[in-house]
Amino acid sequence: MSKQVKQLLTNELQSKFDGIKEFLVLDITGIDGIANNQLREKLREKKVKITMVRNAMMRHAMKSLNMTAAMDLFVAGSCTVASGGDSIVDLAKELDAISKAIPIKFKGAYIEGTALDEKAAKGLVNMKSRAELQGDVIMLANSPAKRLASAIGAPAGIIAGCIKTLADKEETAAAAA
Repeated sequence: MSKQVKQLLTNELQSKFDGIKEFLVLDITGIDGIANNQLREKLREKKVKITMVRNAMMRHAMKSLNMTAAMDLFVAGSCTVASGGDSIVDLAKELDAISKAIPIKFKGAYIEGTALDEKAAKGLVNMKSRAELQGDVIMLANSPAKRLASAIGAPAGIIAGCIKTLADKEETAAAAA
């Protein structure tokens, strides 16, 4: 491949990954054409893009995009980059679910300036997603408010119970007389 063609491909990778702050690096070798199309279709439904890249060109693109930590992810073997979706955790979970039917191997991940190795990238599957974490924070924030409201309302309930008991006694006394 000539230098001009390599430069064009590197520029295309730069434009494709400019602005992307997180992605997964996968190895999908051994997947036939049908499985590849099924994989791409499932990921397209989740608004995830996958791109097969040449390691040397991707390293040059990462260097020019000031993502030098990501350069170590593109060293050996076939690399496919997956990006998009709601979050990197959701993407990892989706790919893990797909990997039960289609052989996908996690090679690493890049998250906002930090490169993760294969084990850490696979660990993203066990993390909570952004939406789950936001739900936990809201639940924790509401918990003290609920206790405060019940503490404020408890004495009123006790007083209401006493008044009702007195009213019932008065009614039974009036009925007996």
